[in-house]
Amino acid sequence: MKKLVVLSGAGISAESGISTFRDAGGLWEGHEVTKVASPEGWNENPALVLDFYNQRRRQIRQAKPNKAHQFLATLEHNFHVEIVTQNVDDLHERGGSTRVTHLHGEILKAQSTIDPQLVYPLDNKDIELGDCCELGGQLRPFIVWFGEQVPMLQQAALQVSTADALLIIGTSLQVYPAAGLVQYCRPACQIAVVDPKVQEMWLPENYFCIAKTAVNALPELEDWLKTAL
Repeated sequence: MKKLVVLSGAGISAESGISTFRDAGGLWEGHEVTKVASPEGWNENPALVLDFYNQRRRQIRQAKPNKAHQFLATLEHNFHVEIVTQNVDDLHERGGSTRVTHLHGEILKAQSTIDPQLVYPLDNKDIELGDCCELGGQLRPFIVWFGEQVPMLQQAALQVSTADALLIIGTSLQVYPAAGLVQYCRPACQIAVVDPKVQEMWLPENYFCIAKTAVNALPELEDWLKTAL
């Protein structure tokens, strides 16, 4: 069975109503990114950080997978599909995909500030000051903040290095180290990029480009897959 790796970004979740960082002029709901998505911001004002992610978590719980999420899940009937996402929501999973690697963490989980290996599902709860892990340490969002290592990067690189085709969807390829994953592709790997602003990207001529949103690109994606795999 041919292997398709999908590298997804905020653009695919945006069509489910989840706001993106880059489309907000560098602000997340009025906050500078360093204040809510960095270890320094956490140390300075953990209550602000928790409130910010609690609000985003509620938004994500109300969002629903869109046709692009569902389309990617159906591809598992014909291909070995691995999703590598920069998104922290669970829309790929709720859309039906069974193999999802989250590069930047998962907002519906909490992590210990003492032992990063201690991760807990949040279900329908928020994280509040005073919520602690079993070792007594404050819980924080299970998110990879700016300036932190990306633990799943090596696994993602391995997936890309063994792909027969790579689909890049909803990401501008500007956020590193995730954007560097394309360098792990084998020479014979077929690559497609779906993004409304794809014409503004500096991409090799052999990339198949679709200048549309994820949902609107589905018919052309189906045609591409017939030739790529």
